[in-house]
Amino acid sequence: MKIPLTPPKMDDLLNKLSRSAKGPERFLDLVGSGVGPAPRGEYLHWDKLRHLTPPENLSTEEWWFAAKSARIALSRPLLFKDKHGRPFSYTMPDVVLGLLHQLDRAASGQVPGTEQISNPQTRDSYLISSLIEEAITSSQLEGASTTRRVAKEMLREGRKPRTRSEQMIFNNYQAMQFIRQFAAEEMTPSIIFELHGMLVVDTLDDPSAAGRLRRDEDDVHVVDVRDSEALHTPPAAAELGERIKRLCRFANDKNTEPFMHPAIRAIILHFMLGYDHPFTDGNGRTARTLFYWSMLNQGYWLTEYLSISRILKAAPADYARAYLYTETDGGDITYFIVHQLKTIVRAIGDLHEYLARKIDEVHEIEEMIRKSPTLRTRLNHRQIALLGHALRRPNANYRVEGHRKSHDVTYDTARTDLLELAELRLLEKSRVGRAFVFVSPANLSERLGKLNKANSRQRS
Repeated sequence: MKIPLTPPKMDDLLNKLSRSAKGPERFLDLVGSGVGPAPRGEYLHWDKLRHLTPPENLSTEEWWFAAKSARIALSRPLLFKDKHGRPFSYTMPDVVLGLLHQLDRAASGQVPGTEQISNPQTRDSYLISSLIEEAITSSQLEGASTTRRVAKEMLREGRKPRTRSEQMIFNNYQAMQFIRQFAAEEMTPSIIFELHGMLVVDTLDDPSAAGRLRRDEDDVHVVDVRDSEALHTPPAAAELGERIKRLCRFANDKNTEPFMHPAIRAIILHFMLGYDHPFTDGNGRTARTLFYWSMLNQGYWLTEYLSISRILKAAPADYARAYLYTETDGGDITYFIVHQLKTIVRAIGDLHEYLARKIDEVHEIEEMIRKSPTLRTRLNHRQIALLGHALRRPNANYRVEGHRKSHDVTYDTARTDLLELAELRLLEKSRVGRAFVFVSPANLSERLGKLNKANSRQRS
């Protein structure tokens, strides 16, 4: 990845203006030009803006000067400093306010959907699917190479990890569960260390590095894996203890002045953990998990059902570039905030599309079941959900343990669910070793139809 070009310094641009024939007058023209902090509705870095055509009567440098001046006027300093001792800051331009409005409208209120989605008896199925998706893609962002299908089977069936990649995904899933348990508690350095230790179990070359800060001899850098170019050198190891404490104070202090939006706080936590890179490995996974904790801790319950890493994985260069834009432009975290808000809003949109598909699936299978008096009285919501999944996935395997975890029920309840479906010939039952395996038949729809006809003949 190419490191973004550092913007021209404002002092240099001011000096250049002062030396021009109409220096003071031109300065006032630029400040009052109406150029805001987000030209063309985007919070553009110099590396992108310099390739665009500026407004009429402005040079590219003048355009940048006007935009940067507007940003400085809106800048909000943070208690965090970069490795050179310069404070980080952020701004709240219209693009950020608009994204926050979308997030607030969709992520902290009632989930739109049917009874099957909002019912406490069924919602655990969707939650577990989301946790699995985030565990897989967050690990894949940092190098896990197993397929989604194999990883999902491992997590649903409770199988032990067989490879380092599977171990990373398993660890991430455990960490997401851990964060749910601590969502209402304050963040502490010890919780961060415990979280990191959980994320890197059996994945480090040096197991002693789990749950502890890196040391000087660890020599950690963020490197582009494609060309080995160093993208970021984090702060010195000697600073990390105090930086982690400051991070926790920031995470827990909800009454700051001026007001800070909860999502902004969560995103800044994500950024700072990634910037500080306090561990030898697993920093990205720890940062993203900390983001989830912060959102849940501040009341954004829908965050549990989102997978931001799935979207980040689709464009990892944009994710890395959001960090680099901040670092190359004087610690302005707004670049990262905009990127992450867009990611969250997109994840919410994807969730609503997913729920709509699940609603359609449930409606389809319910329509078939509606035609069968026997099925109407015999099947529960878990069995209906499984059949909806099976209709679209011929030859899919289902195991008792996987069904149990998907719906958070006892083993006996899950076993009874699957055996009843096999008894109705809606699943095929076989043994693999000592365990039952249930397979969705390719002609499931046809079997449902025959079962309905058979029941109709019996009634007549």
